[in-house]
Amino acid sequence: MSFLNKLGIGVGAGAGAGARREAPITMGGSARPRSNSPAPVAAVGAARAPELRESNRVSNGLKEFLWNLDGLGRGTLLDLGPAWQTTLSFFIERGFRVSSEDLLRAWKDFLVEEEGKLREATGRAAQHTLDVTPAARASRFLEANLQYPNSSFDAVLLWDVLDYLEPVVCKQMVANLTELLRPGGVVFAMFHSKKPEGFQRYRVVDSTTLQVISSPVLCPAQRVYQNREIQDLFGRYRTMKSFVGRDQLRESLFIK
Repeated sequence: MSFLNKLGIGVGAGAGAGARREAPITMGGSARPRSNSPAPVAAVGAARAPELRESNRVSNGLKEFLWNLDGLGRGTLLDLGPAWQTTLSFFIERGFRVSSEDLLRAWKDFLVEEEGKLREATGRAAQHTLDVTPAARASRFLEANLQYPNSSFDAVLLWDVLDYLEPVVCKQMVANLTELLRPGGVVFAMFHSKKPEGFQRYRVVDSTTLQVISSPVLCPAQRVYQNREIQDLFGRYRTMKSFVGRDQLRESLFIK
């Protein structure tokens, strides 16, 4: 069994985000090309893509996050989720320069690429075999992602990304993010208190509200972090604050 299957990610699994009322903006890549071939005629009715469920949740963590950024002026923010127009506009209107990098999409694509390289390496001499240890994969992934100068950002929207990455990648990524933050910078993160039954994306509605979008699974959850493990991950931060919701989501703020 390949490491991709062990992580619960099939190469042939649907990676699309599905139908959305507001599609994320493509950044750092090209849109998927459309086929010019005519669509087959259905025997009965036309197939319709399933609509994604959307709901709003009051976010005390977001409110606290914005309070810590109040008065910053023209700050810089890194959003590690899809580049939703509503989220971008919310922060741009407040004077922020926003960079967006869909890290979970990048992780899924990276693992598929790694699987291809592993197949190509089959039968080669031992010295050319791809190192598939978690530490080696983490290094290769982060060499191709989160490539910004140190102290580039005042704030990071981490969302629930860490729940879906391998623990070794999480540890190294948090260390990298810490270097990217300026002193006093703030990270807004979310953690599931139990293994999530579905896959969700998030966008900012207003200063106290997040919209939760139920999406097709992009990456299966890898770990449920306990309080002590979270504190260890963010041990270099001087302040930590958490808000526990009724929907099994813990919102956490980390101030460098």
